[in-house]
Amino acid sequence: MDSKVHSITEKRDQSTGMSVLLLGATGLIGKYCLEHLLASSSVEKVIAPTRRTINNRDKKLRNVLIDFDNLDEYEELFQVDAIICCLGTTIKQAGSKSAFRKVDYQYALEAAQLGRAKKAKAFYLVSAVGADAKSPFFYSRVKGELEKKLRQLEYDVLSVYQPSLLLGERENQRFAEHAFAKVARYTNPLLSGRLTKYSAVGAELVAKAMVNESLFHGKAVPAGPKVNVYRYDNIVTLAHNPENILKR
Repeated sequence: MDSKVHSITEKRDQSTGMSVLLLGATGLIGKYCLEHLLASSSVEKVIAPTRRTINNRDKKLRNVLIDFDNLDEYEELFQVDAIICCLGTTIKQAGSKSAFRKVDYQYALEAAQLGRAKKAKAFYLVSAVGADAKSPFFYSRVKGELEKKLRQLEYDVLSVYQPSLLLGERENQRFAEHAFAKVARYTNPLLSGRLTKYSAVGAELVAKAMVNESLFHGKAVPAGPKVNVYRYDNIVTLAHNPENILKR
């Protein structure tokens, strides 16, 4: 864990701990979210529905094996204070565009709908830079369509994180990502102004930013609906110095 990544956990302890539903807990960003949530004294319970068992016996963790094609059968899991959604795949991994859309759009949207029905107040989503419902590119269009649908649910707080290339160790590291990660150390300093949003960013920084925001709000989520969109600069700030962005 990056010891320099700032935590606001101890500054905003709740009288009773918050409950968080974490989707995608075994993924690149999700695994770091899980680590930081479990380490927080502000969090009483982390519910992590997954396809495979998480090897963690933390007493705060409730790992439930589920069938994502039948999310409505697990609606009781969505009775939480906040939802962090790190679900995502690639067309290559999914096997087809339709399979990709099922994971990145259908599962995430159904989860958000269930959470809203169960009175969850905040939804934190990992999307992608360039997400646009009108994009000519399938990947960006699916991400944009999801963001558009989530806005219509009118969560008190909807925060959309739009990282570019993610850096970190994956279980199945893709060659292109590995190559780009090496190049990123040289290209990131060259990206400024409007191009800054395309800077590669560490998966743990994204995770910490999301957890920091969820802990800051805790149960005292401001009356919404309020939509936040965070790209590279804000993601880094939220991970290191969240008070610079999150103000009461």
